[in-house]
Amino acid sequence: MSIAASPAPLTHQPLRGLVLILGATLLFAYNDTTNKLLITEYNVPMVTAIRYIGHCLLMLAIVAPLHGREMVRTQRTGLVLLRAGSLAFGSFLVSLALQRMPVAETTAIVYLCPVLVVLLSGPILKEKVGPAAWIAALVGFSGVLLIARPGGGLDPWGVAFVLGNVVLATAYNLLSRVLAHTERTMAMLFYSALIGAIAFGIFLPWTLHGAAPTPLQVVLFIGLGVSAWLGHYLFTQSYRYAPAALVAPMTYMHLVWAGILGWLVFGHAPEPIALAGMVLVACAGIISAIRPRRGKRPAQLAAEDGTTERAG
Repeated sequence: MSIAASPAPLTHQPLRGLVLILGATLLFAYNDTTNKLLITEYNVPMVTAIRYIGHCLLMLAIVAPLHGREMVRTQRTGLVLLRAGSLAFGSFLVSLALQRMPVAETTAIVYLCPVLVVLLSGPILKEKVGPAAWIAALVGFSGVLLIARPGGGLDPWGVAFVLGNVVLATAYNLLSRVLAHTERTMAMLFYSALIGAIAFGIFLPWTLHGAAPTPLQVVLFIGLGVSAWLGHYLFTQSYRYAPAALVAPMTYMHLVWAGILGWLVFGHAPEPIALAGMVLVACAGIISAIRPRRGKRPAQLAAEDGTTERAG
């Protein structure tokens, strides 16, 4: 459906934006940890399908009565669907990676995405890319080499899957920047949930097998949908209240939450060299976020900020 819909206005409430991004990153880390717990017992397509179906049903039950047609109105439907498909397949790849790798290391490699978004925003979005962006790219790449170094103990297929997620996450975020000008947050969230639910739900009759879930696992399955929906909502909303230069560095709290939860739940503690790599990746993202923007009008900065989200 291609009907004009204007996005919600931006307001300057930086503290509110920071609270929202901290909540979003905690929910993302919870989602990753829960995902890893469930895929030790069940196959990845089934867990992914239940996550997206739960996400979609929540939006239909809670959001649709409040927003009505605004939840399905779009101006550039094709790009909205392409963005949603990038998120859905990226989620599948990161789940395959989590089957083979610890949460913290997987999350750290995923965070190459913001650096790539900055680099590609020049040739694709015609934004200026300065020296700071290239420095950030080099620092981030160095960090990933430390994390995924030969002999570091990480599964090669796991690394390949998470790098595939990075590619899709980069496409997802570039599309988010383009669509932020015309599309509403709720519409983009709904189509992301809908495409994932359809793409993996159609295979559910062939993937729905295994032992009946325990009461705890039922709660975890429900939590997947809730945390995915609420996390992406808080993430997207945070950029409406605070500038990206303030919010983007705080997204690296995801690494902290992932490390804490991975240690508490699985007993995974990153090796010192891998930990140094995580710090380098985080530094790369912070450099990207605070790169010089002098001489630009507020409207230009708002257009560049968009949202930088994970595909997972």
